Amino acid sequence: MIERAKYHPQRAAATTRLWHWAGARALLAGMAALTVVASADTAAAQSGGDAAAGVPGFWDPRRRPERPDLTRISIIRFLTEIDYPPFNYPGPDGNPAGFNVDLARLICEELKVNCTVQMRRFDTLIDSLAENRGDAVIASLAVTRDARRRIDFTDPYYRSPARFVARRDSTIEDVRPERLEGRKVATVARTAHEAFLRAFFTEVEVLAYPSAEAAREALRRGEVDLLFGDGIALAFWLNGTDSAGCCAFKGGPFTESRYFGEGIGIAVRRGNETLRLALNWGVFRLWEKGQFTDLWLRYFPISPF
Repeated sequence: MIERAKYHPQRAAATTRLWHWAGARALLAGMAALTVVASADTAAAQSGGDAAAGVPGFWDPRRRPERPDLTRISIIRFLTEIDYPPFNYPGPDGNPAGFNVDLARLICEELKVNCTVQMRRFDTLIDSLAENRGDAVIASLAVTRDARRRIDFTDPYYRSPARFVARRDSTIEDVRPERLEGRKVATVARTAHEAFLRAFFTEVEVLAYPSAEAAREALRRGEVDLLFGDGIALAFWLNGTDSAGCCAFKGGPFTESRYFGEGIGIAVRRGNETLRLALNWGVFRLWEKGQFTDLWLRYFPISPF
């Protein structure tokens, strides 16, 4: 089954509120160094990319890819989803817009090839790719074993990390398991986040709520000490009006792939190595030149990382 990145903001109704972010990108100017926590025992490793800005980077500068042969690529026809803001959505003029769309256009500029971007319903994207109605899908597709049976992926260009959130008046700063003994932690029931807490944070009191809204409200009311959930959805909430400025991220992101997935990639038809390597090169170069960082901060002034 082909999956989106597992983030679930309120969709079209929330779009206007989300775009109040545009004027807030300066909030990240003084952020501390990004630490990606690889497992719950907090073996922290520095992520690549612009760590000081809280921007994800999954490219190792010591393993710089070779520039691919681009002579066989004259145009890239990107496909994306219709309604998944802020990653892809119709702009004011009806044309495709969003993080994924802007990234696709930057890739084409870097590769010096023409490109088009066409929006389709999410459930039709892979069939459209298979039927040669497009060359690549950039729509926050999760890299999974099932998906790989049908399509090939580029290297991940972002992940959906897990994060802790606490009230602003909380004294909690250290979210290592041994420092949270006896603390009440809200999460959404029957999710990877609940499973991760129960596996690695065995000394906390896990309170599983039926929905993300209920878990967030429990934190707002002070019924729990912390909330643990999807970092991207929580970044939306923290920057939106619903949170009323109550809360903030604590600690760094958790990216353990067994629980939170392998990341988000661009999809191409099986066996299309020429295009896959070209897209890999394009995204790497954007990251290397700082353009990926600039794009990320435009859409995520409160970074989920």
